[in-house]
Amino acid sequence: MTKGKDAKPHIGIYGRRNYGKSSLINALAGQDIAIVSQHAGTTTDPVKKSFEITGFGPVVLVDTAGIDDSGELGEKRVDRTLRTLDIIDLALLLVSDNEWGLYEENLLRQFSEKDIPFLVINSKSDLSGPSEQFRETVLQVSGKEIFEYSSLDRRNHEELISHIKGAIPEHSYKTPSLLGDLIRYGDIVLLITPIDVEAPAGRLILPQVQAIRDILDNEAVAVVLKEREVDAFLKKTGIRPALAVTDSQVFRKADASVPPDIPLTSFSIMLARFKGDFERYLEGTPKISELKDGDRVLLLESCTHHVSCDDIGRTKIPRWISAFTGKKIEFDVVAGLDALPRPVTDYSLLIQCGGCMITRRQIHNRLQPAIRAGVPVTNYGMAIAWVQGIYDRAVAPFTGKGKNNSVYL
Repeated sequence: MTKGKDAKPHIGIYGRRNYGKSSLINALAGQDIAIVSQHAGTTTDPVKKSFEITGFGPVVLVDTAGIDDSGELGEKRVDRTLRTLDIIDLALLLVSDNEWGLYEENLLRQFSEKDIPFLVINSKSDLSGPSEQFRETVLQVSGKEIFEYSSLDRRNHEELISHIKGAIPEHSYKTPSLLGDLIRYGDIVLLITPIDVEAPAGRLILPQVQAIRDILDNEAVAVVLKEREVDAFLKKTGIRPALAVTDSQVFRKADASVPPDIPLTSFSIMLARFKGDFERYLEGTPKISELKDGDRVLLLESCTHHVSCDDIGRTKIPRWISAFTGKKIEFDVVAGLDALPRPVTDYSLLIQCGGCMITRRQIHNRLQPAIRAGVPVTNYGMAIAWVQGIYDRAVAPFTGKGKNNSVYL
């Protein structure tokens, strides 16, 4: 399960079977969007439900199977439940009947590892409220006060909404600007967009569309053209763009065509700064030059797409890195958010795509195992710029000062 194109804040509901997870979703949504039953284990797979919290805005609730599910199928359901932790922005941990044990402890550990904010909710307070001893236990082990709620009589409903609104990280629902700290009102931004076999028929790729929208939102002007039109455009018009953004695959052509005094970067590096771990990428990119024979490199696409014979992740980047280093290097490519084919410690470098189809939290969670293990990480565009000898120029717009003398990292 991935967020994909749905960038609304994701709220995951977790707890043991028959603890009222589906009832809570229905109560929050104000409609019956999840199946409710007295039989434990009614929800068998994670289900996403999109709705709007009054006074807050659109969110996606993720209904999950009970974390105490058992048997061969039950273990698979629990695994799917735990995998949703990679996409959520806030977790609601439901407790009931004054029970706290290994199931809840395991969730707390994973919340901590993935840096997920959470609330602890006593979900059936109309039947049984938490004892004082239970409150103390939960507070001691989780650092959270138990919030009493009932989906039946909706007690404390508005207070729960308020707690949810306060607990969701601001970056989950407020979208910062891609280029807003680099451009001013009326600036012209040149977007260099090759149309090749990998370009989708009849449309632009998502990072290009996002850049155009961001430029317009910042009251600037977007000029979109193919790489072979850059020289003629600049010569005929005499325009001096405030910034040029290119597809990484034509970095060299763009570098030759765009005058050196005009800042130049790529769509992928723009996204690396916007939602990746840019500081770690800056540290990790130079490690490309240290790769040795037999080293293994992992490329993370983080989305699925049609694979062409000249695919950027499977073909071009491996070819460019091999030629640059002159070493015999093994490459693995993982699409979507699938499990890695081998332990992350087997890799000498991890290269993450721009991540246009996923969220910052998903990229953060994807990179953390490598970062914790000391494996260098970088980004498609930054890696390409490095091996093509234009890295310093490509990252300069984001490592220097923006229009407000600020750097967005």
